[in-house]
Amino acid sequence: MEKFDIIYVKYFTNISGLNLFFTQVINSESGEMCMRRKIILAGGTGFIGTFFQQKFRELDYDVKIISRQFSHIPWDDHPRIIDALEDAEMLINLAGKSVDCRYNEKNKEEILRSRTETTKILGNAILKCKNPPKLWINSSTATIYRHAEDRPMTEAEGEIGSGFSVNVAKEWEKAFFDFQLPSTRQIALRIAIVLGEHGGVIVPFKNLVRFGLGGVQGPGTQKFSWIHIEDIFDVIRFLQKREDLSGVFNCSSPNPVTNRELMSLLRKAMNRNFGLPTPKWMLEAGAVLMKTETELILKSRWVIPERLEKEGYVFTYRKLEDALKQIIK
Repeated sequence: MEKFDIIYVKYFTNISGLNLFFTQVINSESGEMCMRRKIILAGGTGFIGTFFQQKFRELDYDVKIISRQFSHIPWDDHPRIIDALEDAEMLINLAGKSVDCRYNEKNKEEILRSRTETTKILGNAILKCKNPPKLWINSSTATIYRHAEDRPMTEAEGEIGSGFSVNVAKEWEKAFFDFQLPSTRQIALRIAIVLGEHGGVIVPFKNLVRFGLGGVQGPGTQKFSWIHIEDIFDVIRFLQKREDLSGVFNCSSPNPVTNRELMSLLRKAMNRNFGLPTPKWMLEAGAVLMKTETELILKSRWVIPERLEKEGYVFTYRKLEDALKQIIK
Protein backbone atom coordinates (compact mmCIF):
# COMPACT_ATOMS: atom_id res chain seq x y z
CA MET A 1 0.00 0.00 0.00
CA GLU A 2 1.46 3.36 -1.00
CA LYS A 3 1.50 6.45 1.16
CA PHE A 4 -1.38 8.15 -0.66
CA ASP A 5 -3.64 5.11 -0.22
CA ILE A 6 -3.96 5.37 3.55
CA ILE A 7 -5.49 7.64 6.15
CA TYR A 8 -4.43 7.59 9.81
CA VAL A 9 -7.23 8.00 12.35
CA LYS A 10 -6.22 8.58 15.95
CA TYR A 11 -8.77 7.90 18.65
CA PHE A 12 -8.94 7.92 22.40
CA THR A 13 -10.27 5.21 24.70
CA ASN A 14 -10.22 4.13 28.34
CA ILE A 15 -9.26 0.57 29.23
CA SER A 16 -9.13 -0.51 32.88
CA GLY A 17 -8.63 3.07 33.97
CA LEU A 18 -5.85 3.73 31.44
CA ASN A 19 -6.28 6.51 28.93
CA LEU A 20 -4.83 5.29 25.62
CA PHE A 21 -4.41 6.65 22.10
CA PHE A 22 -4.64 4.30 19.12
CA THR A 23 -3.98 4.70 15.43
CA GLN A 24 -6.11 3.05 12.80
CA VAL A 25 -5.05 2.84 9.19
CA ILE A 26 -7.91 3.14 6.71
CA ASN A 27 -7.74 2.54 2.99
CA SER A 28 -8.83 5.81 1.40
CA GLU A 29 -10.52 4.03 -1.52
CA SER A 30 -12.33 1.13 0.16
CA GLY A 31 -12.75 2.63 3.62
CA GLU A 32 -11.64 -0.67 5.16
CA MET A 33 -9.49 -0.68 8.27
CA CYS A 34 -6.08 -2.31 7.88
CA MET A 35 -2.97 -2.69 10.00
CA ARG A 36 -0.15 -0.21 9.66
CA ARG A 37 3.04 -1.79 8.31
CA LYS A 38 5.52 -2.51 11.09
CA ILE A 39 9.32 -2.74 11.24
CA ILE A 40 11.32 -3.84 14.29
CA LEU A 41 14.80 -2.39 14.88
CA ALA A 42 16.77 -4.25 17.53
CA GLY A 43 19.66 -2.18 18.85
CA GLY A 44 18.26 0.63 16.73
CA THR A 45 19.53 3.69 18.61
CA GLY A 46 23.05 4.06 17.20
CA PHE A 47 24.35 5.74 14.06
CA ILE A 48 22.81 3.23 11.62
CA GLY A 49 19.67 2.57 13.63
CA THR A 50 18.80 6.25 13.97
CA PHE A 51 19.14 6.68 10.21
CA PHE A 52 16.90 3.65 9.63
CA GLN A 53 14.27 4.97 12.02
CA GLN A 54 13.98 8.18 10.04
CA LYS A 55 13.91 6.46 6.64
CA PHE A 56 11.28 3.87 7.56
CA ARG A 57 9.05 6.46 9.23
CA GLU A 58 9.24 8.53 6.06
CA LEU A 59 7.80 5.43 4.34
CA ASP A 60 4.93 5.41 6.90
CA TYR A 61 6.12 2.36 8.81
CA ASP A 62 5.35 1.87 12.47
CA VAL A 63 8.90 1.49 13.84
CA LYS A 64 9.41 -0.37 17.11
CA ILE A 65 12.79 -0.25 18.86
CA ILE A 66 14.30 -2.92 21.12
CA SER A 67 17.07 -1.33 23.16
CA ARG A 68 18.69 -0.92 26.55
CA GLN A 69 17.45 2.67 26.54
CA PHE A 70 14.56 3.37 28.89
CA SER A 71 12.09 4.70 26.31
CA HIS A 72 12.15 1.54 24.17
CA ILE A 73 11.26 -2.16 24.53
CA PRO A 74 13.86 -3.62 26.92
CA TRP A 75 15.78 -6.80 26.11
CA ASP A 76 14.57 -8.55 29.26
CA ASP A 77 10.88 -7.99 28.51
CA HIS A 78 10.34 -11.08 26.36
CA PRO A 79 6.51 -10.83 26.18
CA ARG A 80 6.75 -7.28 24.77
CA ILE A 81 9.38 -8.41 22.25
CA ILE A 82 7.10 -11.23 21.06
CA ASP A 83 4.17 -8.83 20.84
CA ALA A 84 6.24 -6.35 18.81
CA LEU A 85 7.37 -9.06 16.40
CA GLU A 86 3.82 -10.30 15.77
CA ASP A 87 2.66 -9.22 12.29
CA ALA A 88 5.89 -7.29 11.60
CA GLU A 89 7.08 -7.14 8.00
CA MET A 90 10.74 -7.25 8.96
CA LEU A 91 13.13 -7.49 11.89
CA ILE A 92 16.53 -5.81 11.57
CA ASN A 93 19.03 -6.63 14.31
CA LEU A 94 21.84 -4.11 14.79
CA ALA A 95 22.57 -4.90 18.44
CA GLY A 96 26.11 -5.20 19.74
CA LYS A 97 28.64 -3.36 21.87
CA SER A 98 30.94 -1.07 19.90
CA VAL A 99 34.30 -2.61 19.00
CA ASP A 100 35.93 0.81 19.38
CA CYS A 101 37.52 -0.14 22.71
CA ARG A 102 40.48 -2.02 24.16
CA TYR A 103 40.18 -5.78 23.79
CA ASN A 104 40.60 -6.63 27.47
CA GLU A 105 38.79 -9.67 28.84
CA LYS A 106 35.79 -7.70 30.12
CA ASN A 107 35.23 -5.89 26.82
CA LYS A 108 35.81 -9.04 24.77
CA GLU A 109 33.19 -10.90 26.77
CA GLU A 110 30.68 -8.05 26.37
CA ILE A 111 31.36 -7.67 22.62
CA LEU A 112 30.58 -11.35 22.07
CA ARG A 113 27.68 -11.62 24.53
CA SER A 114 25.94 -8.48 23.28
CA ARG A 115 25.75 -10.04 19.82
CA THR A 116 25.04 -13.72 20.41
CA GLU A 117 22.62 -13.37 23.35
CA THR A 118 20.49 -10.69 21.70
CA THR A 119 20.34 -12.78 18.54
CA LYS A 120 19.16 -15.79 20.57
CA ILE A 121 16.52 -13.68 22.34
CA LEU A 122 15.13 -12.58 18.98
CA GLY A 123 15.19 -16.08 17.48
CA ASN A 124 13.37 -17.58 20.46
CA ALA A 125 10.79 -14.78 20.32
CA ILE A 126 10.12 -15.44 16.63
CA LEU A 127 9.54 -19.12 17.42
CA LYS A 128 6.73 -18.06 19.78
CA CYS A 129 5.03 -15.76 17.27
CA LYS A 130 1.77 -16.82 15.62
CA ASN A 131 2.50 -14.53 12.66
CA PRO A 132 6.27 -13.94 12.71
CA PRO A 133 8.19 -11.41 10.59
CA LYS A 134 8.57 -12.46 6.97
CA LEU A 135 12.23 -11.38 6.98
CA TRP A 136 14.92 -11.25 9.66
CA ILE A 137 18.07 -9.38 8.71
CA ASN A 138 20.91 -9.80 11.18
CA SER A 139 24.09 -7.74 11.23
CA SER A 140 27.39 -9.46 10.76
CA THR A 141 30.76 -7.99 9.81
CA ALA A 142 33.15 -7.96 6.87
CA THR A 143 35.89 -8.47 9.46
CA ILE A 144 35.03 -12.18 9.33
CA TYR A 145 37.43 -12.51 6.37
CA ARG A 146 41.20 -12.73 6.73
CA HIS A 147 43.62 -9.83 6.29
CA ALA A 148 43.71 -9.59 2.48
CA GLU A 149 46.05 -7.58 0.30
CA ASP A 150 46.41 -10.24 -2.41
CA ARG A 151 42.83 -10.71 -3.63
CA PRO A 152 39.23 -9.72 -2.83
CA MET A 153 36.98 -11.73 -0.53
CA THR A 154 33.58 -12.77 -1.91
CA GLU A 155 30.79 -14.76 -0.27
CA ALA A 156 31.70 -17.84 -2.33
CA GLU A 157 35.50 -17.68 -2.31
CA GLY A 158 36.37 -15.53 0.69
CA GLU A 159 38.64 -17.08 3.33
CA ILE A 160 37.51 -16.83 6.94
CA GLY A 161 40.25 -15.37 9.11
CA SER A 162 41.40 -16.01 12.68
CA GLY A 163 41.62 -14.10 15.93
CA PHE A 164 39.18 -12.51 18.36
CA SER A 165 37.15 -10.36 15.93
CA VAL A 166 36.75 -13.23 13.47
CA ASN A 167 35.66 -15.59 16.26
CA VAL A 168 33.01 -13.09 17.32
CA ALA A 169 31.70 -12.88 13.76
CA LYS A 170 31.60 -16.67 13.42
CA GLU A 171 29.75 -17.14 16.71
CA TRP A 172 27.36 -14.32 15.79
CA GLU A 173 26.42 -15.92 12.48
CA LYS A 174 26.17 -19.36 14.09
CA ALA A 175 23.73 -18.06 16.71
CA PHE A 176 21.66 -16.60 13.87
CA PHE A 177 21.62 -19.53 11.44
CA ASP A 178 21.15 -22.13 14.19
CA PHE A 179 17.49 -21.09 14.19
CA GLN A 180 15.27 -22.99 11.75
CA LEU A 181 12.40 -20.61 10.98
CA PRO A 182 10.11 -21.93 8.23
CA SER A 183 8.01 -18.75 8.05
CA THR A 184 10.88 -16.25 8.30
CA ARG A 185 13.54 -15.63 5.68
CA GLN A 186 17.01 -15.10 7.21
CA ILE A 187 19.79 -12.89 5.83
CA ALA A 188 23.12 -12.02 7.46
CA LEU A 189 24.78 -8.82 6.22
CA ARG A 190 28.57 -8.80 6.44
CA ILE A 191 28.80 -5.04 6.72
CA ALA A 192 31.96 -3.11 5.85
CA ILE A 193 32.91 0.21 7.47
CA VAL A 194 29.89 2.50 7.28
CA LEU A 195 30.24 6.09 6.10
CA GLY A 196 27.59 8.75 6.61
CA GLU A 197 27.03 12.41 7.23
CA HIS A 198 26.13 12.37 10.91
CA GLY A 199 28.41 9.88 12.62
CA GLY A 200 30.43 6.70 12.31
CA VAL A 201 34.14 6.56 11.51
CA ILE A 202 34.04 9.65 9.31
CA VAL A 203 34.15 11.89 12.40
CA PRO A 204 37.59 10.79 13.72
CA PHE A 205 38.98 10.65 10.18
CA LYS A 206 37.88 14.24 9.53
CA ASN A 207 39.48 15.33 12.80
CA LEU A 208 42.79 13.74 11.81
CA VAL A 209 42.81 15.61 8.51
CA ARG A 210 41.71 18.85 10.16
CA PHE A 211 44.63 18.76 12.59
CA GLY A 212 47.25 17.92 9.95
CA LEU A 213 47.48 14.18 10.66
CA GLY A 214 45.70 13.02 7.52
CA GLY A 215 48.61 11.13 5.98
CA VAL A 216 49.13 7.43 5.41
CA GLN A 217 48.37 5.20 8.43
CA GLY A 218 50.74 2.30 8.88
CA PRO A 219 51.95 0.88 5.55
CA GLY A 220 49.10 2.48 3.60
CA THR A 221 48.63 -0.64 1.46
CA GLN A 222 45.87 -2.12 3.62
CA LYS A 223 42.48 -2.17 1.90
CA PHE A 224 39.61 -0.08 3.20
CA SER A 225 36.22 -1.63 2.40
CA TRP A 226 33.37 0.78 3.00
CA ILE A 227 29.69 1.43 2.29
CA HIS A 228 27.58 4.58 2.38
CA ILE A 229 24.76 4.44 4.93
CA GLU A 230 22.17 5.22 2.24
CA ASP A 231 23.27 2.14 0.32
CA ILE A 232 22.85 -0.05 3.41
CA PHE A 233 19.25 1.11 3.69
CA ASP A 234 18.66 0.57 -0.02
CA VAL A 235 20.24 -2.90 0.16
CA ILE A 236 17.79 -3.83 2.91
CA ARG A 237 14.84 -2.56 0.87
CA PHE A 238 16.14 -4.51 -2.14
CA LEU A 239 16.42 -7.72 -0.11
CA GLN A 240 13.01 -7.13 1.44
CA LYS A 241 11.43 -7.16 -2.02
CA ARG A 242 13.45 -10.13 -3.28
CA GLU A 243 11.67 -12.95 -1.47
CA ASP A 244 13.79 -15.55 -3.28
CA LEU A 245 17.00 -14.46 -1.53
CA SER A 246 18.45 -15.59 1.81
CA GLY A 247 21.78 -16.44 3.44
CA VAL A 248 24.95 -14.34 3.61
CA PHE A 249 25.54 -11.11 1.69
CA ASN A 250 28.63 -8.89 1.70
CA CYS A 251 27.43 -5.35 2.33
CA SER A 252 30.25 -3.26 0.90
CA SER A 253 30.90 -0.90 -1.99
CA PRO A 254 32.27 -2.68 -5.09
CA ASN A 255 35.26 -0.30 -5.09
CA PRO A 256 37.38 -0.55 -1.93
CA VAL A 257 40.50 1.62 -1.74
CA THR A 258 43.86 1.44 0.00
CA ASN A 259 44.47 3.44 3.15
CA ARG A 260 46.78 5.69 1.12
CA GLU A 261 43.95 6.40 -1.35
CA LEU A 262 41.46 6.90 1.47
CA MET A 263 43.53 9.56 3.20
CA SER A 264 44.34 11.30 -0.10
CA LEU A 265 40.65 11.50 -1.01
CA LEU A 266 39.78 12.78 2.46
CA ARG A 267 42.39 15.53 2.22
CA LYS A 268 41.09 16.49 -1.22
CA ALA A 269 37.49 16.61 0.00
CA MET A 270 38.52 18.83 2.92
CA ASN A 271 40.86 21.05 0.87
CA ARG A 272 44.00 19.97 2.72
CA ASN A 273 47.17 19.58 0.66
CA PHE A 274 49.27 17.81 3.27
CA GLY A 275 48.91 15.36 6.13
CA LEU A 276 51.55 13.84 8.38
CA PRO A 277 51.84 10.04 8.13
CA THR A 278 51.29 7.87 11.20
CA PRO A 279 53.65 4.86 11.47
CA LYS A 280 52.48 1.63 13.07
CA TRP A 281 54.31 2.21 16.37
CA MET A 282 52.63 5.58 16.77
CA LEU A 283 49.22 4.09 16.01
CA GLU A 284 49.80 1.45 18.67
CA ALA A 285 50.77 4.06 21.26
CA GLY A 286 47.81 6.24 20.31
CA ALA A 287 45.42 3.30 20.49
CA VAL A 288 46.38 2.72 24.14
CA LEU A 289 45.80 6.37 24.99
CA MET A 290 42.50 6.48 23.09
CA LYS A 291 41.37 3.12 24.49
CA THR A 292 40.89 1.45 21.11
CA GLU A 293 42.65 -1.12 18.89
CA THR A 294 44.87 -0.66 15.81
CA GLU A 295 43.05 -3.54 14.06
CA LEU A 296 40.34 -1.05 13.11
CA ILE A 297 42.90 0.78 10.92
CA LEU A 298 45.60 -1.76 10.07
CA LYS A 299 43.57 -4.83 9.07
CA SER A 300 43.22 -5.06 5.30
CA ARG A 301 39.54 -5.60 4.48
CA TRP A 302 39.18 -6.33 0.76
CA VAL A 303 35.52 -7.26 0.48
CA ILE A 304 33.41 -7.36 -2.69
CA PRO A 305 29.56 -7.54 -2.81
CA GLU A 306 29.48 -10.27 -5.44
CA ARG A 307 26.04 -11.68 -4.57
CA LEU A 308 24.31 -8.29 -4.43
CA GLU A 309 25.63 -7.25 -7.82
CA LYS A 310 24.81 -10.61 -9.41
CA GLU A 311 21.24 -10.30 -8.14
CA GLY A 312 20.90 -6.84 -9.67
CA TYR A 313 21.45 -4.36 -6.85
CA VAL A 314 22.81 -1.04 -8.18
CA PHE A 315 24.88 1.01 -5.73
CA THR A 316 24.16 4.72 -5.40
CA TYR A 317 27.69 5.33 -4.12
CA ARG A 318 30.09 3.06 -6.00
CA LYS A 319 33.18 5.26 -5.62
CA LEU A 320 34.57 6.75 -2.44
CA GLU A 321 35.05 10.22 -3.92
CA ASP A 322 31.32 10.45 -4.65
CA ALA A 323 30.43 9.32 -1.12
CA LEU A 324 32.80 11.87 0.41
CA LYS A 325 31.32 14.68 -1.69
CA GLN A 326 27.91 13.93 -0.15
CA ILE A 327 29.22 13.48 3.39
CA ILE A 328 31.70 16.39 3.57
CA LYS A 329 29.86 19.51 2.48
